Amino acid sequence: MPFRLICLLNWVFFCFVTTTVVAQKKMTSEDYIIRYKDVALKKMQEHRIPASITLAQGMLESGNGNSILAREANNHFGIKCHKEWTGKTFFMDDDEKNECFRAYRHPEESFEDHSFFLTSRNRYSSLFDLEIMDYKAWADGLKKAGYATNPRYPELLTGIVERFRLFHYDSLAMGLIGETPEGKTVVIHANPMITISDMKVVKQWKSGRLIHQNNHKKLIIIAQGDEITALAKELGMFTWQLRKYNELNKGDTLLPGSPLYVEKKARKSYEFAEHFIEKGETLKELSQRYGIRLSQLLKMNGLAEGAKPPVGTRLRLR
Repeated sequence: MPFRLICLLNWVFFCFVTTTVVAQKKMTSEDYIIRYKDVALKKMQEHRIPASITLAQGMLESGNGNSILAREANNHFGIKCHKEWTGKTFFMDDDEKNECFRAYRHPEESFEDHSFFLTSRNRYSSLFDLEIMDYKAWADGLKKAGYATNPRYPELLTGIVERFRLFHYDSLAMGLIGETPEGKTVVIHANPMITISDMKVVKQWKSGRLIHQNNHKKLIIIAQGDEITALAKELGMFTWQLRKYNELNKGDTLLPGSPLYVEKKARKSYEFAEHFIEKGETLKELSQRYGIRLSQLLKMNGLAEGAKPPVGTRLRLR
């Protein structure tokens, strides 16, 4: 065999071996996060499953993408075939001998199926009543719903989330923080704090009560002992007007310190573009805070009457 041909064959063999070694190099936790964080962010936005939980489950179930199931079948979440599965399969020993697992063309397909698995099964429906930013509640909920038999499953998931600060990706998906080119997270949002002192006093009523202005609309601040019929008489208005302008039902209690508009609220905010819902906030309260009609707030955000968006939801204000 010619010497040049021998050298060429040796070089080809060396390249093959080198490529194989590189391909088989184990992924670290950091490698896994960098590789799949964008997929997890997308699934959170599409299906409202915390990105932190998706990443933590993928890391735990697939051994950071290094398990046989992940390498041979692109299955990162240990999802078994079940009777409805019609796709490719992969068999391996697990709880029982030669069990059937789902196989995918690529890992991203596994992430999509994981989202579908949780959103389409009744036993996981209670998860979607949880606050989307509460990864601890989601970890507990997955165990209670029967996703895993390991009694330490919630502890293992939350440990991964906190060790690698995966909760940052929940905030990133919800638009609460941004990410620099170097991968560092930065706060890009802080909800405006509108207080009484921020509201301009535009006049003093003959009764001595101050008329404030918020979002170009006039209002008063409810005082202790105020009652809607007496207020309407004091302001020279009808009680139905005050109720209509403030979306009040008969029997609703007036809370001291709260705004009460004396004219129709605006259709949008002239000062603020958005608000991210925080714990305890309601759409009705935010409608009063920003001086926007509740019906318009619902319409702008594609929400139905009575909607209760979860914590972290981005609300358009104009």
